[in-house]
Order: sequence, then C-alpha cells, then structure tokens
Amino acid sequence: QCGGQTRFAIAPTSPTYAPMAQPPLLTLSDVELTFGGKPIFEGVSLHLSKGERAALIGRNGAGKSTLMRLIAGIHQPDTGEVWVQPGSTCVAVDQEPDFSAFKSIRDYVCDGLDDHHRGEAELTEFGFTTNPSPGTLSGGQQRRVALARGFAQDPDILLLDEPTNHLDLATISMLENRLKAFNGVVLVVSHDRAFLQNISTTVLWLRNRKVFKAPSGYGGFDDWADSVEAEEAKALSRMQTQLKAENRWLQRGVTGRRRRNQGRLTKLLELRARAAGLRAELESGAAGAAVSVDVGGASAKKVVEARGVSKSFEAPDGPLNIVRDLDIRILRGDRLGVVGPNGSGKTTLLRLLLGRLDPDAGSVKLAKSLTTAYLDQTRDRLNAKDTLWEALAPNGGDSIMVQGRSRHVAGYAKDFLFKPEQLRQPVGSLSGGERNRLTLAIALALPSNLLVLDEPTNDLDLETLELLESMLVDYEGTLILVSHDRAFLDATVTGCVTSVGDGKWVQTAGGWTDSQAQLGVVNSPRPKPTKKKAHKPDASPPKAATKLTFKDQHRLKELDALLPKLSEEIASLETELASPYLFSEDPARFKAASDRLGAAKTELEAAEEEWLTIESKREALEA
Repeated sequence: QCGGQTRFAIAPTSPTYAPMAQPPLLTLSDVELTFGGKPIFEGVSLHLSKGERAALIGRNGAGKSTLMRLIAGIHQPDTGEVWVQPGSTCVAVDQEPDFSAFKSIRDYVCDGLDDHHRGEAELTEFGFTTNPSPGTLSGGQQRRVALARGFAQDPDILLLDEPTNHLDLATISMLENRLKAFNGVVLVVSHDRAFLQNISTTVLWLRNRKVFKAPSGYGGFDDWADSVEAEEAKALSRMQTQLKAENRWLQRGVTGRRRRNQGRLTKLLELRARAAGLRAELESGAAGAAVSVDVGGASAKKVVEARGVSKSFEAPDGPLNIVRDLDIRILRGDRLGVVGPNGSGKTTLLRLLLGRLDPDAGSVKLAKSLTTAYLDQTRDRLNAKDTLWEALAPNGGDSIMVQGRSRHVAGYAKDFLFKPEQLRQPVGSLSGGERNRLTLAIALALPSNLLVLDEPTNDLDLETLELLESMLVDYEGTLILVSHDRAFLDATVTGCVTSVGDGKWVQTAGGWTDSQAQLGVVNSPRPKPTKKKAHKPDASPPKAATKLTFKDQHRLKELDALLPKLSEEIASLETELASPYLFSEDPARFKAASDRLGAAKTELEAAEEEWLTIESKREALEA
C-alpha cells in the first residue's frame, strides 16, 4: 500500500516482466479484485523501478482509475500483494483537489510538510508569486496548485490522473521537464498523446483484466501492441494449424485503427490543400468574364473576416491587450486551431470572431447564412436530472436529427460509446468523461456550418479522442478549435492562429507542429521519404514445390521440441524474478536471470516465427 507498506500473503506466480537494471520500488503480484460480482483484475502482476515513467493505457472502463487507487492504498485487493519498497512514499495528485479546509493555497501545499520553504518553492515553480484564496482559482490554477503539492512532498512514487487537463502548453512543457528529471517512479493516466510520448519510458496496457508491460514508451506503443497481438495470433494458429487474418483483431484492432488513422491523415492533407487553393483563388482576384460568376461564390467562401480588430481590458497594471490590430480571414471549410497560453485571451478571441463581443476598434463580418454550434468550456447545457435519452432527444421520440439527418437515439449514442442500458441512466450519475462525450454528441448533432469547440478534449479517454478526430475530419462545415492538445491539433486542423504576446496573433498553415516550425519555435526537419528500388523478376521462376523439403521437415520436428522447452524456461525465470527480494539478496543472479529472460524471449519469438512460416508452407502445399 502506498506509504503504509501493507503486505498480503500470496502463492508463487508467473507474471510477465521485462528485464530491469534497478530493484523495484513498486510490485503488484497476482492481484485480483472484484466489484459487485464483476472481476476488475485477474492475476495482475507488474513492477516499476526507479526512473521508470509509465503511461497507463486501457479502454474506457477497463479499470485504470481503480488500479491507481489500489496502488495508492485506497482500495485493497481481494487476493495478491501490492508491495512498496520499505521507506518509500507514494503520492497521488488529486484531479479535483479539495481546498475546503484551507484558507490559502500556501496552507494547502504546505500541509503536513516539515519544510514549508519547499512548498513555497514549488508554488513559485508553478507560477504563483502571490498567495490567493483557493476560491478564486481557475481550473488551470487549481491543477497547478495540486501538482505543486504533489512535488513538494518529494515522493518516490508519483501517481498522476489526467495532469494536463486545463494546463496551457507552456505549463505542460514545464511539467514534462519536471517529470523527465524526476528520480522515482511516475505512473500517469492521460489523453494527451504528445505528453505521453514525451515523458513515458514504458507503457502499462490494461487489457482483459490483466496488465501487459511494454519495453518502451508511448511512441512505440502501437508497434509493440501489434507484436503482442501477432504473438497471440501465432499461438492460436499453432492450435488450429492455420493462420487466419481475422485472429489478429480478436482483442484490439491496432493495425486496423492505424489504417483508419492513415485514411484520416490523407483526408486532412486533402482538406489543407483545398483550403490553401481556396485562399489562393480568393486572394488572386480572378478577372474578366469569370468575375460576375465568381462573386457570389467568393462571398460565400468567406465565413469570418476581421480587419484591424483590437480589444483590451483594464487591469491594475494598465490596459491588458487581448487582441491588437488583428486581420484574419476564415474561409468555408477551414479548420482553424486557436493556440496560446492560459490568460492570452483565446475565448475572448472566439467571442470577437463570432460577433458575441464588440471590438474596441476594427470590424468583424460574418457570412449571412452562418449557423453556428458553439461548445464552450463550461459544459453547462446538461441537466443532471435528465436521462441520457432525454438529453439527446429533448423533444421526445426515439430519433434525433444529426446534421439534418434522422438517426435513432440508441444508434447515435452508440457512436459515442454509450451502451443501450445507459440510455435511461440520469446524466448526474455519468463520469466526467461520459458527460463530456454526451455534450459533444449534442453539439455535433446540431445543424451547423460553423462548429466552434473550446477545449473539447478535457476528460476524454484516448478511444473517444480518436472518435472525435474522425468525426471532425468528416465534418463538412468550418471548424474553429481551441485546444492545448498538440496531437489533436495536428490531426484535425488545417491552420492555426497563435498568440505571440501583447495581443498579437499570427496565422499559419497546417497543424500545431507546422505552426511552431513557421514561428521558429520548432526546427526539426521531417524525415525524407526513401525511394524503393524496383524489384526485378527472376528470369526463370522455379517450379512450384509439391511437399516440404527434407530440411524443412527436419527443422519442423526440432522446433516442435524447442518451443515448449523455451516456454518452460521463460516461466521459470519469470517466477524467480517475481520475488522483490532477489535483487537485494543476490544481485548477480538477478542480472543473469534478467539477461537470460530477455534472450529466451527473443529466441522463442524467432522460433515461433520460423515454425509458423514452415507450417503455413506445409498447409499451402497440402491444400
């Protein structure tokens, strides 16, 4: 148990571990947990060592938060052991901190600390130079205070649940650097894929009530997950003596999803090219007889046009410039990302562009036929007493109009990952992520040719994020999007408008990465495509074989004997390494066993691949 080092007696098990160079700070051995008769975990075994930063990945409802609570000691396992190295401390940063017992943020951060200077230093590190009352804090400020408290306690194990929600890019970058320098164990749940890719050294994949540990960070997760599924498919193929393509997709369609993502990327690039063409066409000023034909079309192409727009507010230190001399043109089909630090005025800029706030100077013109769907950060359109069905279909009936087309409520709810039995569930009982999904479903159903989303990714899981990306790329209207999620911006927008300080905004083409490069923030060249050499067919193709060669037959017999031996050796090594005391009692044996485990797994993978190749050849010859 975190901090308390509570122990449970268990029988020896055979968990799957990757070789380690450090003794574990945290070990879960054969943990099982059941809630209300439903098994949450079965035989979960893992360990994390000093310096590991693990991203906890899993489908919505797989039990990620429950696993975090187990490690934090909030829940106890039914069987198995949660072990923390004696003397180590574990801190879970609150996603929604409770300030009710504290008069100031200093009191909250320094609570329980012997050295209050450390708490004050962390507050300064997270941008607080004053000591405000907690009741005056914004969502982003609350998150920064909670993080300051977590780091101030100097933990050995740091648990973070959606730490980047409501944080701007500058603070996220600072947090990434802090975590990279952190000397203990970090376990993080986050929807921010760029954040996970930048900080993680390993991935814990919560799947089918077990945990699979990847050998590398989130950047290599998809490829590793593909290999896990490929191994499962090979095992199934060995039992059935045939390799079927659909076996790869029994548990999770990683490659299928990648293909969808590739199709989405292709469509996004086409949208960017089309937007650039429209802009060039409009700005080139076509002359001659075509002018009279194109005037109506060109006018319809302009959705929003702002000229010389300025807006400022009075502040104690003088006028605060939010927008200064802004010229921007948003065309039909544009997908514009609005980027800037907290407090730079992104929401104010949205209201100016939508005509909901008058500028101090300049003008904003909107297309006459504009129908806007606006999802702001407050998400206050939901009534907690309504059922999910009533929220989606407030006028009654079993259908809902989605972008002018009739859809059955259950079918549309399923698109947003809601099960049929949830339709009669009150909105107030939904989780934060589920409420956000429902709000998105309502907003995306509204008839509109301009969709405005202010921080739509907060509290969304990775599965819902990909769903939203697909829907936005398929959206036929114009999109204006405020987000701090870099990967989400790269996947959805065709241009960005970025705050560069003192009310100045710069419009750039492409996604977030493109905008940073154009602004001179990022200067990492993209890899050049490699040219494939043309394949020259053999002049005289060999005759088709009718049976396995003697060499293949002999090798197949050798592999049939080798595979079970390697599997037994791996299981034995894993059982030996499962002991948290092996490293301290016999470091040399620990290293030898870890090294051999890695080598044995490599040998087993190669042997399985060779067996499958020969066996598939034999089946093809017999067919």
